[in-house]
Amino acid sequence: MKEEASFGLSRREILKLGAGAAAGAGALAALGNLPAAAATTAAPTSLNEMTIAQMQAAMAAGRLKSIDLVNFYLSRIQTIDQSGPTVNSVIQVNPDARAIATALDAQRQAGKALGPLHGIPVLLKDNIDTSDKMQTAAGSLGLVGTPAPRDATMAAHLRDAGAVILGKTTLSEWANFRSFFSSSGWSGRGGQCNNPYATDRNPCGSSSGSGAAASANFTAVSIGTETDGSIVCPANANGVVGIKPTVGLVSRAGVVPISHTQDTVGPHARTVADAAAVLTAIVQRKADPRDPATSSGRNLPADYTTFLNSNGLMGARIGVARDFEGFSPHTDSIFEDALTAMRNAGATLVDVFFPHIKDINDGTNEFVVLLFDFKGDVQKYFATRVGVPLANGTLQDAINFNNANAAQEMPFFAQEIFDLAERFDITRPDAASPLGPSYNQAIAADRLFGATEGIDLLLQQNNLTAIVAPTDTPAWPTDLINADHFVFGSSSPAAIVGYPIINVPMGFSFGVPVGISFMGTAFSEPALITLASGFEAVTHARQAPQFLSTLPFNTKGEPSKTRPRHLPPGRVAPSHL
Repeated sequence: MKEEASFGLSRREILKLGAGAAAGAGALAALGNLPAAAATTAAPTSLNEMTIAQMQAAMAAGRLKSIDLVNFYLSRIQTIDQSGPTVNSVIQVNPDARAIATALDAQRQAGKALGPLHGIPVLLKDNIDTSDKMQTAAGSLGLVGTPAPRDATMAAHLRDAGAVILGKTTLSEWANFRSFFSSSGWSGRGGQCNNPYATDRNPCGSSSGSGAAASANFTAVSIGTETDGSIVCPANANGVVGIKPTVGLVSRAGVVPISHTQDTVGPHARTVADAAAVLTAIVQRKADPRDPATSSGRNLPADYTTFLNSNGLMGARIGVARDFEGFSPHTDSIFEDALTAMRNAGATLVDVFFPHIKDINDGTNEFVVLLFDFKGDVQKYFATRVGVPLANGTLQDAINFNNANAAQEMPFFAQEIFDLAERFDITRPDAASPLGPSYNQAIAADRLFGATEGIDLLLQQNNLTAIVAPTDTPAWPTDLINADHFVFGSSSPAAIVGYPIINVPMGFSFGVPVGISFMGTAFSEPALITLASGFEAVTHARQAPQFLSTLPFNTKGEPSKTRPRHLPPGRVAPSHL
């Protein structure tokens, strides 16, 4: 116990787990040379907010080609993302994107469409392997060099479905798992990603670029990853739909890891329909030998878009997680309006409270699991790489690399999480950890708190289809000195047991979006998509960003709405990994 106390880790430090700090320079250089066709002086707008279904219909009718889409998005990346407002959500574009789109157009012309995403541009987070001319680095210079030798399994699925991998998005370095004192969206390789609604605001989470790029119409859809909060938090802050799937539904093979227990991969999109279409393409329908969490024994839907339903709330019984109110009056007000809209659409709402919310918010057990997993999982990933500084390395090698390159990698924050993970003895899962609980004890506790006496218990006791909660607060101003300003988040109950969540935009506060999260038990994505699409249909809360430099606050402020408060027993600081 002395060792645990010696760390002096506060609640904020244990669960902050942030990453990034600084609007570092060099992102444009890292992008590489954009195709000449993308060098326009004015940002095009004609295809903004177009859905996948609309794109496919236009391409099928001969009114649009994949190369048109690629050139449109490359123009916006050049004129808005990398200059002008400078969102900096794209870390690199695929130099072969135009050639791939042209080839796909020829295939379509020959009557050989590959799948539901044929010709659709997709951006991938910079921790997802692609065997092409692009880097996969998790934002770290330690993984820059020879590209990954093999596509991530889900990236291969995207290609099989006909997608054009347009490029890679910026992220919080090492997926928000390096320092307690950081700014989400920053990496040594890419600099600081900004929020497209107001570029002085933070895009949140390690999948910050994925959420920002989809919202800003720099791509049709994008792919992020989540360990705890890093799909749904960027979706919340950037006003898009984010689907965080059940762990094991999508293969993590070829994705730079934090934790095989909690990591998952999912889409950011402007509509639930688009996100469902991408999920259909990337689902792992048979066991992937590179990811033991996948299994061929599940009867998975052939097409997740079949669960879209504009009347999806009618007759549904939904739990309202009141544990996540009382932290942000602006979020609470919008959430209460969202609940009213759900009732009016025919849903029955039941207030619920997590029996172990204090234990979930404490976060110690989750942190033990992540630290233990990370030390071994990242070494296994390093063994798959060649021609980069950390190839065949260990976590200690990554620590040493950062120390040797501190000016580029650690100008604003250090690597306390790396240092702590290195202290774990991963050969002894039953032994006490530096934070107290053993790995096996922590796994069992999380299962109890999140599932057995958590989500599953609440669903069963109240005969519910799903549980809803506000996702996060409105985006905070990016703070390169004092780090992230996390207040609360609702992702942890599902994260610690690998259960799915879908964020849908639910409204705006002073010009920035906030979202609502639908969470359920394992592999309940079909039901969640039905509810999320029903909510989207009755609220239409998504609004395209205007790329303001700062928010033009109304001097009169927003009307204050008095709501009944359901205050949980402590403040929640999500990890957003």
